[in-house]
Amino acid sequence: MEAHHAAPGPRPARAPVRIYGPVGNAATHAIREFLHRCEVPFEFVPLECVPACEFPDGTRMERPTIRQITEKLGWFRNPSRTEYDLAIYGAGPAGLSAAVYAAADGLSTVLVERWALGGQAGSSSRIENYLGFPEGVSGTDLADRARRQAEKFGVEILLARAGEKAELEPGHGVGVLEDGTRIVARASICATGVAYRCLGLPDEARFLGAGLYYGAGASEASLTAGEHVFVVGGGNSAGQAALHFSSYARQVSIVIRADSLKETLSAYLLQRIRSAANIDVLTRTEVTALHGDATLREITLRDGSGRERRVPTRWLFVCIGGEPHTQWAEAIGMARDEGGYLVTGPDLPRAGQRPQGWPLDREPYFLESNIPGVFAAGDVRHNAVRRVASAVGEGAMAVGFVHRVLDGH
Repeated sequence: MEAHHAAPGPRPARAPVRIYGPVGNAATHAIREFLHRCEVPFEFVPLECVPACEFPDGTRMERPTIRQITEKLGWFRNPSRTEYDLAIYGAGPAGLSAAVYAAADGLSTVLVERWALGGQAGSSSRIENYLGFPEGVSGTDLADRARRQAEKFGVEILLARAGEKAELEPGHGVGVLEDGTRIVARASICATGVAYRCLGLPDEARFLGAGLYYGAGASEASLTAGEHVFVVGGGNSAGQAALHFSSYARQVSIVIRADSLKETLSAYLLQRIRSAANIDVLTRTEVTALHGDATLREITLRDGSGRERRVPTRWLFVCIGGEPHTQWAEAIGMARDEGGYLVTGPDLPRAGQRPQGWPLDREPYFLESNIPGVFAAGDVRHNAVRRVASAVGEGAMAVGFVHRVLDGH
């Protein structure tokens, strides 16, 4: 039995939730990851059974959805207002920052998150270069601190609520959630962040959550004891994940296409990885195939000379690039770049002209999209600096511009 101890979540349970199910099962992984990200204490009991949750009051659910878990824990809520001053979509560092500053300024604020708090940063085992935390802070802890601040100022947080479409007009935006709930607000901030890019291999969907994982996989680390873990990616998230796994796994291999990590990794992480006896870096290498039955059993690696070899592993973590969550934007005419990132402020005008269809007698504000009163902040934005501190700063800055819009300036 693995015991997972964490600080209380948004509505803490009196005792740990018990999770039953097989290791390498996608549904079991999703439950563990959600509770871990929400800082809910849980015990995982590996059993060859259907995934199930047992709650402190004795209630047992088989094959529960994340929605059902949030309802059982008392977190699921509907909007309390017919209209808000500000609606924020995405509860990563940018969205949480915007929520805290907006509510502290007295704006009625709702924060909508499709999964769990923290965004990509929430999956990090330790963030060591964020101002004010000299010993580092986990992504879940940072997100939970921000959540407590936001709720203290009166932010309504709607968890496990995915947005489906939007109807955005100057001074009046409507976000429609997947269950049909409508969020009406005078201004909006899109902080939906990015998802890790897929490898694009056959059977990738089949092994997702069953040996193949996107992100740092902090909830899985203790299960990798004695195993060989592979991490694909050369950025800070991949480096931090490798270091975290090295405390549990027998061996950790970082797989990168480049000649070294030097150009993509922060110096402090590079030094630690070089000093770790059980971490090796496979340069000029890529994963080209996945093999297994119900779970991942082997991967094929191709090196720079084109030679391929199969290696056994049950743990492959992918931390490469990002795909912005902006699929909804095209339908409402929101400007995006070729990569799908939202274009804002000074990047909008063309040949010295205001954006096509821009209805106001002013230029768009720095973080404002081509739709007045609709802003973007954090990793989802074109040309954003992809750091936690930058996302937090953009969230706060966006609120400053929201005030100008609401005041009619």
